[in-house]
Amino acid sequence: MHESQGPVSFKDVAVDFTQEEWQQLDPVEKTTYRDVMLENYSHLVSVGYDSTKPNVIVKLEQGEEPWVAEGDFPCQSCPDTIKEANRQTTVEKKFTIHTHGYGLE
Repeated sequence: MHESQGPVSFKDVAVDFTQEEWQQLDPVEKTTYRDVMLENYSHLVSVGYDSTKPNVIVKLEQGEEPWVAEGDFPCQSCPDTIKEANRQTTVEKKFTIHTHGYGLE
């Protein structure tokens, strides 16, 4: 039996991109990201998540680009810095990991 780790927060399911990382995504990946992030937030709200709406969700709902300044990742699982040589791999891994449950790779 698994021990409870406490309530799930939006930070636990969010994926953040820098502006440079966001620009490397193709339009289909950007659309998928939007759909997955909005769906994740909707699920959290449906189970009682009660907090201020995250800025990334507000941006996505308004059709704005959701990237964050490098080094300003609110998501706890995101790196503080991204090395030049690993940037594309990091973007691909983030996207694959967080969309895997939706049948995307």
